[in-house]
Amino acid sequence: MNASRLSMRARAGLLALAALVLAGVAVGYTVRAAERRPEPAAAEATFTLEGPRLYFRSAGSEGKGNGGRVAYRPVDGPAPGARTVGGGPACERFYAAGGTGLCLQRRPGVPPRTYAVVLDRRMREVRRVAVPGIPNRARVSASGRMLSWTNFAVGDSYASSSFSTRTSILDLRTGFLVKNMEQIPLTIDGRRYHAPDVNYWGVTFARDDNRFYATVSTKGRTYLVEGDMRAWSARALRENVECPSLSPDNTRLVFKKQVRDDPRRPWRLYALDLRTMREWPLAETRSVDDQAAWLDNDTVAYGLAPGDIWSVPASGTARPRLLIRGGTSPSPVR
Repeated sequence: MNASRLSMRARAGLLALAALVLAGVAVGYTVRAAERRPEPAAAEATFTLEGPRLYFRSAGSEGKGNGGRVAYRPVDGPAPGARTVGGGPACERFYAAGGTGLCLQRRPGVPPRTYAVVLDRRMREVRRVAVPGIPNRARVSASGRMLSWTNFAVGDSYASSSFSTRTSILDLRTGFLVKNMEQIPLTIDGRRYHAPDVNYWGVTFARDDNRFYATVSTKGRTYLVEGDMRAWSARALRENVECPSLSPDNTRLVFKKQVRDDPRRPWRLYALDLRTMREWPLAETRSVDDQAAWLDNDTVAYGLAPGDIWSVPASGTARPRLLIRGGTSPSPVR
């Protein structure tokens, strides 16, 4: 009888062990399957970077499963029903200039990670960089040489005090990658600045591919900084400037400025003359949480919640105009 009991216990133990092994195999297979999940759809062979066009990330309102894929339309077409052409890559954020595209693709899994995918004029992948966090901003210099992207490392909103960003710069000509812009020496009020809470985001490049502007946040304040890649330095110019965007003629910036304490609508678009440092509000009075893109030297485009693209003159006159329903990440290619 004792031997029988031991035999039954042994069989029960073996069954339990087998169940654990099978469960482990199943979990391992699930993890591997998630890791091998297909990448977001690539661009169709006929989808290329040509100008003048306005490229954008489709929010899916056009139907046909286009949500999240890059599309384009004539840059000067009538709003908002101009013909659009889809077939681009699937991206969380997108920007293109000078024959170079930058597509931020979110990877599955926890913690969140992102691929910064560099594309050529024919939308073929030429480089891929894996970075931690949630995609947020993407920019390419006018020549197509310099690229920058920003991810949320913690949190997912600039309206919250509990966010942290990680911003990178890539020089395609030299291959030099700045993994985190916090490495760049920063000067505020004429003094070298050190603090553990420094965050960079919203880079925009000058035509010389050396000078850049960006936002720096520290101790509850945001600053517009001017950077110099060759000198490996950045200096604060003024406060309360976020997500700057440099005009094609390099004379003005458009940025979002905090004008209210209401976390649901804190910002308004402003322009800044870099020669005189005079600023003025644009005619768009709604809160814009985006890095605007210049359609030309007179007009900017921007995404507006819940997911449309609008434009407004940078002069501060005239009313905003709806460009695209169901779109984000406006990127004019000239």
